[in-house]
Amino acid sequence: MSTALRRRGITLGALALTGTLALTACSSDSDSDGAKTDAAATHTVKTAMGDVKVPVAPKRVVVLDTGELDSALTLGVQPVGATHSATEDGFPTYLPADRTKKLTEVGEIANPNMETVASLKPDLILTSKVRDGDRYEQLSAIAPTVMTESTGTAWKENFQVHAEALGKQAEAKKIVAAYDAHVAEVTEAIGGKAKAAATDVNFVRFVEGADIRIYGKQNYIGSILADLGMGRPAITDKAKDGFSYDVSPEKIDLADADVVFTSTYGDPDKAGTTKTMKSGLWKGLTAAKNGKVFKVDDRLWIAGIGYTAADQILDEFQTKLAG
Repeated sequence: MSTALRRRGITLGALALTGTLALTACSSDSDSDGAKTDAAATHTVKTAMGDVKVPVAPKRVVVLDTGELDSALTLGVQPVGATHSATEDGFPTYLPADRTKKLTEVGEIANPNMETVASLKPDLILTSKVRDGDRYEQLSAIAPTVMTESTGTAWKENFQVHAEALGKQAEAKKIVAAYDAHVAEVTEAIGGKAKAAATDVNFVRFVEGADIRIYGKQNYIGSILADLGMGRPAITDKAKDGFSYDVSPEKIDLADADVVFTSTYGDPDKAGTTKTMKSGLWKGLTAAKNGKVFKVDDRLWIAGIGYTAADQILDEFQTKLAG
């Protein structure tokens, strides 16, 4: 965890796991013995799939994407299970190892193993429609399932849904306030709002088996750059659906900017990272000529998608650009 994150008092505490919690229902329902349940045991959350009744204080949470995992841990909730990236085993290393080692892997993102999920006897499942919409009925048969519409650029709105589902709205308010203060601190450290706005930043992602992506404004990292008030080159306005403008190595000069952050998904040689960054076109980029190209962790900057990831990104951003 970063020093700045600790300074803001955001801790990734774990809730004690007290065994299997039977799913509760609203007062209009009956349990298996015909007894009425307490209406206070559940509350209703508005989701991408409609209203869902969830336990007020869920104890056995399964998360099916990195954004949901980040949200739960940031809010002090220890999930019992989580999915992992299809290209990598294990969980994001930017998250505390003492928390992730307690997780049971339940398959790959967008391809969870339903039997494993069910075996954990969850009382709440967190995911998104874009990842698991076609499995909603199956998941809902296992436990109340809260889905947001998508991931990425909507991460702040998703966090609020996760907080409501987990009964952690008060904690969420503090986390958001701490993030806003962190953004202001970093903006000041890199020279203030005027300098930030005058500095064009691009994010270039090399992807194994695909074209090179120049990230636009409608994505996770784009939203953080917007919070900082950074300038963005005109090419970002051409990004498809605001997400990315994809180019071949022969057109990498279109990524020209004052500052360029880069990451690689997959093998650097197979993704073209190594060859492209040795090319004359790459070396001709303004950022390359001025020593302002920075390689960063793909699993943090692109796949992190949450407030814990964002705080670490802000710290790294400040370290690289301050002064």
